[in-house]
Amino acid sequence: MSYAIGLDYGTNSVRALLVDTADGSELATAVYDYEHGENGILLDGSNHNLARQSPADYLTGLERTVRQCLDSAVRADPGFDPKQVIGLGVDTTGSTPIPVDQQGRPLAFHPKYQDHLAAQAWLWKDHTAHAEAAEITELARRRRPEYLNVCGGTYSSEWFFSKILHCLRSAPEVFEAAHTWVEHADWLPAVLTGTENPQVLRRNRCAAGHKAMFSDQWGGYPDREFLTQLDARLGNLSGTLPKQTFAIDEPAGGLTEMWADKLGLPAGIPVAMGAFDAHLGAVGSGIAPGVMVKILGTSSCDLVVRDNHGSQPEIPGICGVVDGSVLPGHYGLEAGQSAVGDIFNWLVNYIQPGGPQSGGHAALTAKAEKLKPGQSGLLALDWNNGNRTVLVDQRLTGLLVGQTLHTRPEEIYRALVEATAFGALTIVNRFEEYGVATEKIVSCGGISDKNEMLMQIYADVTGREMLVSKSAQTCALGAAIAGAVAGGAFPDFHVAQQAMTGYKSKVFRPITANQGVYRRLFALYQQLHDAFGIAGADENLSQVMKELLKIKDENRG
Repeated sequence: MSYAIGLDYGTNSVRALLVDTADGSELATAVYDYEHGENGILLDGSNHNLARQSPADYLTGLERTVRQCLDSAVRADPGFDPKQVIGLGVDTTGSTPIPVDQQGRPLAFHPKYQDHLAAQAWLWKDHTAHAEAAEITELARRRRPEYLNVCGGTYSSEWFFSKILHCLRSAPEVFEAAHTWVEHADWLPAVLTGTENPQVLRRNRCAAGHKAMFSDQWGGYPDREFLTQLDARLGNLSGTLPKQTFAIDEPAGGLTEMWADKLGLPAGIPVAMGAFDAHLGAVGSGIAPGVMVKILGTSSCDLVVRDNHGSQPEIPGICGVVDGSVLPGHYGLEAGQSAVGDIFNWLVNYIQPGGPQSGGHAALTAKAEKLKPGQSGLLALDWNNGNRTVLVDQRLTGLLVGQTLHTRPEEIYRALVEATAFGALTIVNRFEEYGVATEKIVSCGGISDKNEMLMQIYADVTGREMLVSKSAQTCALGAAIAGAVAGGAFPDFHVAQQAMTGYKSKVFRPITANQGVYRRLFALYQQLHDAFGIAGADENLSQVMKELLKIKDENRG
């Protein structure tokens, strides 16, 4: 028997998952909540766009979760031996770049910078670089339009170079002290394999392609001349970035003696190249051509793949098209929504309708699922944390239309769920406009398991069956699959997925009557979407409220 470990670094915690390579069954898991900041996020009360993390939490979480995981496995199965672990895989949030010194050590580990927010890991949801993102987009449109073709036409404030350029301007002392910047998804595997020195560190195709405009078409990362036009000091960074990146079927290296001793694992076992959590979550959900995997969490990430035999698709407004970023031999196409679960959490935890003891998500869901589509008369935009796809504009905000003096909390809750479903359909439509078919949707993440009402609404709105991955920890499972392939348990990812992934028995199918109402509501959503999101859009909104009232009257419970 052989086992693999997947390490899943999320927004608030890290999880280690130990799986049997034969069938993907989960032997043990352990979770470590990051200690620093608020729920693991370093914030600045004067700037709501700032979100950083302590790299120290990544290492503490690594050691504690793997040790706990192995101890739990031994207790559950006395026949288990850590020597049977043949490989590790790692996924992280992204883009989450870290400023490092010449040895690849985070500046946050230096006493001089340990309390400096700019010297920490810049979490994916940090939007302080929105101005820099717009500047990069504008320059690329004029000088390097090919750069934008692989990232949906617009560069985002959530991504690699935006954040580095913002650091250069807002905290030049940190920028000058850094030798280079490394994605968390590259740094952690490098630490485990002793390859964190930037001269030997391997960078992964997923992060470089989707967030840093890397492509073999133009020889790697953006060229020095382009970066210098943004700022001469930024141009110097190009000399620290390699010409080659690696997909998850390549190893980052072997586990060092030091980390093998710390973790209780065999030294030398392969550590797979890292990737972003959503991309390995798609692997753990059985992604294949024609299948969209929707990772539903605080935000969402929607992924599809297409074999790389044809020309590379160019789809405006998505997060990128990268060869080998999800599955080797396939283009990985990424889209997503900047907030999903975070929107529901905002209502429950911040607004707190009914007070802190009202029962939270479960209580609101129980009431909301009794409502018929359109019954509330409400319609929302799901932009509370900006729009990632298809508008790619983090300066957009949420909206709720149709409130009256009789509006109830559960009606608002359902309207917010419906808004995220309309945002999901907008993404599906964009893919299909450009010839990428979505035959079925597989969902994973905590929301998929906890909220059947949401899953049914998504089926009704998208008009497609919604399946749920059999694992509640698909990102960690995908990382473990990468570890299993790296460790030689399977010849490729297709065979590994067949053995280690699957779906739950319950399938959410569209309800015909609901679909009709949602088509009408989606048409109104599109009007709001274009009027508030597209400059110069000619949208007359004078009938939106009246149409919502009409739909409400027709669908009263």
